[in-house]
Amino acid sequence: MTTVPIAGRAFDHLLSGGPRLTAGLMTADLGHLADEIAVLGSAGVELVHIDVMDGVFCPLLTVGPPVVSAIRSPLLKDAHLMIDDPLSKVDAFVAAGADIVTFHVEAALQPHRVLRVLGDAVNANDPGRGVVRGVALNPSTPLEVVEPLLDDLELVLALAVDPGWGGQTFIPSTERRLERLRSLIEASGRPILLGVDGGVTRENVGRIAAMGVDLIVSGTAIFDGRAAAENATAMLDLVRAARPALTTA
Repeated sequence: MTTVPIAGRAFDHLLSGGPRLTAGLMTADLGHLADEIAVLGSAGVELVHIDVMDGVFCPLLTVGPPVVSAIRSPLLKDAHLMIDDPLSKVDAFVAAGADIVTFHVEAALQPHRVLRVLGDAVNANDPGRGVVRGVALNPSTPLEVVEPLLDDLELVLALAVDPGWGGQTFIPSTERRLERLRSLIEASGRPILLGVDGGVTRENVGRIAAMGVDLIVSGTAIFDGRAAAENATAMLDLVRAARPALTTA
């Protein structure tokens, strides 16, 4: 009997039926975070995205493993580590219950080692669920740096803005970068998720969903002062409407 890889169950779920919206929490009402997450779940969101910033790799200082651990929800916890030296820190985020851990290749001296640590990790929420390993790329980072890592990851996340703050505009060249990343993934012969993060709004989410991505991160556009449920539902509908475009392209 063939053994399913550690990341297989959650990973296979994310590979099927996409693209999916993952909701960035840093612009939510952090004083009522549990309520905000419950609203997202009721709207149909399956993942929450936690932006971890250390004030070193990018300007802001946000949250760490205790906040990830405090999020008690059936939604998948998607931790995006915008931090220096991720090798010494990824274990703490896995222990805090992150289902997806994405780090920046620009911040890691030895990205293969980080991926191998994550590959040996056991999901703290459910050992059968696995930990999905991701690498993120800044808008100015050459895409070729990810090619040697494709055998050891399950997710490539392309940033469409410079990391560090919300409300930025989607960089137009991101579409070409996503096309090239998809080509690199296909050439690897491995099933790998492709994600995009930054500048995603109600106005452009449908077009972005048709770019061949599996995960779409949006925060500010969901928590913009209007009802998060309304925004999330509208954006999910636009994402779902774009799915036929992917199958007929």
